[in-house]
Amino acid sequence: MPKTLAEQLAAIRHLDVLLEGTRVGTLATTRSGLAAFEYAPEWLASGYSISPLSLPLRPGLFEASADAPDGLFGVFRDSLPDDWGRLLQDRMLAKLGVKVGSLSALARLSLVGSSGLGALEYAPYWQLGERASSNDWDLLSQQCQRLLEGETADSLDDIYARGSSSGGARPKVMVDLEGKPWIVKFPARFDDPDSGAHEYELARLAKACGIIVPEVRLVRSRICKGYFATKRFDRTCDDRGAVRKVHMASAAALLEASPYDVMDYRDLMQLTLELTGNVADCEQLFRVMYFNVAVGNCDDHARNFSYLYENGAWRLSPAYDLTKDEGFLGEHATLVNGKGSAIEESDLLSVGAAGAISARKGREIIRQIARATI
Repeated sequence: MPKTLAEQLAAIRHLDVLLEGTRVGTLATTRSGLAAFEYAPEWLASGYSISPLSLPLRPGLFEASADAPDGLFGVFRDSLPDDWGRLLQDRMLAKLGVKVGSLSALARLSLVGSSGLGALEYAPYWQLGERASSNDWDLLSQQCQRLLEGETADSLDDIYARGSSSGGARPKVMVDLEGKPWIVKFPARFDDPDSGAHEYELARLAKACGIIVPEVRLVRSRICKGYFATKRFDRTCDDRGAVRKVHMASAAALLEASPYDVMDYRDLMQLTLELTGNVADCEQLFRVMYFNVAVGNCDDHARNFSYLYENGAWRLSPAYDLTKDEGFLGEHATLVNGKGSAIEESDLLSVGAAGAISARKGREIIRQIARATI
């Protein structure tokens, strides 16, 4: 007799982890409730470490630490949806009669399957939502608002299929625009209706400051100035339109940090230098650090910095989630030389030194950004 979806999800004890059609390894739950991972022989022969600090490429079993959030290694935790995606998962499962209270992290990864950010995929996979073809942005935004307010959305299946694997707290959907993969964001419950236009202008300002950002645009709206759209940098497209996934890991994942750990830009700078070996990447991080300070973006937690693995090397990803956010009591989520506020030039330069950035180069970057933002 076939098992129900709830029974199948409850029975999950291991998953295959895949990347570009190749099995990377097996992720399983131990008797202690923590996740364990082992690379597959075929990946050991020709692959690379998917998380160099905690999962070096070698045979043997790796077990997550007892205090690991969700009992997972960070690189797999990155695949789990954040607030918005989690809300969509929970609503969709409730619609299907599945109680979510005891749902394991591995079960949630099996719901992400091949639709997650980055390149990692998980099998077995359950496709729950049906994706529609309409891109009526205002209607999608209104349906998202209904979900945020605890109501039922008529297009839950479509929104789930397009957004259940997304990160961040704001509603968003994954879409194709002109044959390329993009993300379109909508305002949260208490956001300014024109928050999309504000984020668009900040992205353009960041680019003018020498910061590498993805291609961005405003998609049209009848009820606001437009919705913020950003081209996905974890996907590449060739001239024939073929899409390839790019492996990605956040700084939080690579450092095995929880959302509640207090990080410092010095930690991120040292990680960037160690991982990429490229001072140019450290200079990019320095630019983003000071830009966040200059414009008042305190939502600069370690999941808002990521790294991409391409052509045999790691590099800092383009900057994303650049908004004006006052944070908690005006303090930056990631400290600058131990400070969350009242940050001085000497603090910035001290962090820069950890990434082999000279004081002269640091001051040059600070002056450039200050001219554009202050």
